[in-house]
Amino acid sequence: MFRSTTKNKHANKHKNSGRNNSRQQYQLAPVTAAVAVAILSCMNTAQAQQAATTTPTASTANKATAATAEVDEKGLAKVVISANKRVEKLENVPMSISVIGEEQLQRNNVRDLDDIIDLSPALTKTQSDNPANTGLNMRGIGTQSIGIGVESDVAVIVDDIPIGMQVQAFCDLADVSRVEILKGPQSTLFGKSAIAGAINIVTKPISGPIVSRASILLSSDREWRLGASIGGEVSEKFGFRIAASNNDFPGNVNNLTTGKMTNGSAGKTFLAKLNWRLTDDLDIDFSPRYNYTKTDCCALVVTSLTGTNIQNGLLNNSPAMPITQVLAGITPGPDNRTIRNDTFTGQESTTRGFGLRVNYQLSNGATLTSITSGDRYHAYDSRDQDFTDAPVMLYYPVTGSTKSSGLNQGAEQHGRFDVISRTQEIRVVSADTGNFRYVAGLWYGKNELARYFKRGENGLVATSPTEFYGDTYNINKAVFGQASWEFIPTYTLTTGIRFNRQESGYHFSGTGNPSKLLFGSPYVAVNNFSSVGNVENATTGKLSLQKQFTPTLMGYVSVSTGYKGQAYDITSSLSALTASQQPVKSETAKSFEIGMKGNFLDNRLTVAATLFSSKFKDYQQNSGSYIPDTLIYQTRLNSLEGVQTKGAELDINALASGDLLINANVAYTDATITSFKNSTCYQVTGSPNGGFNDTCMLKNPLYGDQNTTDVSGGRMPFSPKRKASVGFKYDLKLPEMSFDAYVTGNVVYASDMISNLDQNPLNFVPATTYVHGGFGFREKSGRATLSFRVNNLFDRQYRANRSFPLASFNATAPNPVANVTTTTWTPTRNAFRYISVRLDVKF
Repeated sequence: MFRSTTKNKHANKHKNSGRNNSRQQYQLAPVTAAVAVAILSCMNTAQAQQAATTTPTASTANKATAATAEVDEKGLAKVVISANKRVEKLENVPMSISVIGEEQLQRNNVRDLDDIIDLSPALTKTQSDNPANTGLNMRGIGTQSIGIGVESDVAVIVDDIPIGMQVQAFCDLADVSRVEILKGPQSTLFGKSAIAGAINIVTKPISGPIVSRASILLSSDREWRLGASIGGEVSEKFGFRIAASNNDFPGNVNNLTTGKMTNGSAGKTFLAKLNWRLTDDLDIDFSPRYNYTKTDCCALVVTSLTGTNIQNGLLNNSPAMPITQVLAGITPGPDNRTIRNDTFTGQESTTRGFGLRVNYQLSNGATLTSITSGDRYHAYDSRDQDFTDAPVMLYYPVTGSTKSSGLNQGAEQHGRFDVISRTQEIRVVSADTGNFRYVAGLWYGKNELARYFKRGENGLVATSPTEFYGDTYNINKAVFGQASWEFIPTYTLTTGIRFNRQESGYHFSGTGNPSKLLFGSPYVAVNNFSSVGNVENATTGKLSLQKQFTPTLMGYVSVSTGYKGQAYDITSSLSALTASQQPVKSETAKSFEIGMKGNFLDNRLTVAATLFSSKFKDYQQNSGSYIPDTLIYQTRLNSLEGVQTKGAELDINALASGDLLINANVAYTDATITSFKNSTCYQVTGSPNGGFNDTCMLKNPLYGDQNTTDVSGGRMPFSPKRKASVGFKYDLKLPEMSFDAYVTGNVVYASDMISNLDQNPLNFVPATTYVHGGFGFREKSGRATLSFRVNNLFDRQYRANRSFPLASFNATAPNPVANVTTTTWTPTRNAFRYISVRLDVKF
């Protein structure tokens, strides 16, 4: 309905880069400036009479934007959001949005986005063997990409500033006031990385007198967290807020090689806000930030060994590495929590950035806002490639040379990421009066991403050696606007549109196939590809009709479109053939939604119900398979013809009594692949079809003689059909004491799901149900709160076996023959029961 896309021919040159000189290319700045001037002129006229009402100052408008809720002592809190770039009551916004407020964040000991995912049925996470490849899915849709050349489908925005690379979002959520989950395409206001949805994170505001807060958390599995903040208004002209946190979770897997725990994370965060109110109409906010995160996750823990003559198993058929030695001290089984790794598996990263916001109150009551940001992300990552501590490099056969016996080490891979992001937004937001309201603005963003990667050793075929350096960039310029008009009493029409222009490109320098080189020979870049100056224009929009049936009951219907820019496969699998097909097509979406929101029983019950259907075209996705005769799982970027998601969502908040609060969020999501005919095949032991699944077409001539499978109609990865989170808090009044008490509980359920596009049954994850409970004491003055919480109350383990084997222990002649199959899993944070205690104090 709204989407239109025009492209010019991209310059795709190997070894030499070129600039796009298409006649369709134009200078965006004069066009957007003219549009902006016209919009502002019309809007100033339309709002002139509205300005006669009381006009808030810029400083009070800034406070309102940061506010969390209006408290109604007789019922539920009035939740406000800023999803439309203005402060509005949640119940009045014609959009499916879930909000997790400060009280709920604290009650559930939320530390990062993993905890948010547990509380929001619309969200799931793509779990990978490398933290950098972790991604978010909204309503079952999210990009599972291991390359820097593919953007996310779910945008994460912190205080109006988008995060440049999605892995940056999986860090400590420090000093957060609320988290807004915006479901469905949000491209109109939040741009091209919000094609499936957005997570809008709002930190705590500067308000009132100077107050200091501190918190400490300790857990039975040796996690600790420290947090502190201080802030308030020093004078009428200046206010500040400073927050810092430090945390460490050593992990829930024992590494026998190092004698330490692993599969955990640690981090440090520093945030500051400085506010100057230069005049009644002008104020400035400056927000520097820093984060350090170390994640040693994704350990593969052996859950079973099956086969024949297991006792004769040899790692890579080497007599020097018998299975009894490689797995010494490890008892495979459902209760196993031990591994042997001699290489750090995880990522260590730092993020430094700032935000600068300037608000100016116009004479007609509208607010003109400028938001500038800069961000630098740097990370090192590595992985134990053989998943053991055996000196496998010493015993691998080599090509054309003899190894020195001094090479006594395991196989590993490592690399680094560098990301630089810059954004500039200028927008005008009308006053919250009258029957016509609007927001309009200009947007500029530039992301530069670089990746270095090395795996294996030359001449060692089984390590699949490779080394490459790649970089990519995208520059986006946009003009956007959205307006709501109550054209008839109780009927409101909302429409929005965004014109986006993106330029993108990449460079790649890789080693080709160093498996054929002599052992120990230096890496030489033989594959040099580049394509720059690729320009694409796109238009997205939304349209909704809202009916206010009663003052407390609203219904709406909406349609929207989404867009995500062209992509590049910047991975070790890039070849001359795949490079000639760059860039991968841009991704588009069309979505339909119908919903209702109501406030009942004198503000003691709120209900939001939604039905939705979204279709995605040219869906960008990575899929992969094992390289024959190696332990290497190689992926490639695909553009799927289509995927879709449809379902229903229900959010309920109820004040069942004066002291019992219940939060319930339920979702049914049917996310499927509508068309993908060249997915990778998967291996099936004993299969007459060349050892692959029955539907595998061997050497398919339509796809370059590759083995392919048609998975059209299959399920989308990491998308449970049913997901729910139900929590409660019961306050216990203690009149004779200086404190009151409370009891909390939460049940989180997710039905089974699959973890890979190829539909391999080994990749199915069983349904999970976790029950958490707690209690606490709160001083009546509000100065201190002591809380206790038990996660996974019934200590239920859900071990999802993965098709990733630990290693190859199959042995063939002349060694004693053995066929060994391993299954593994990666324990989550809630995999085992643990108890935590938390103290929060206010000075």
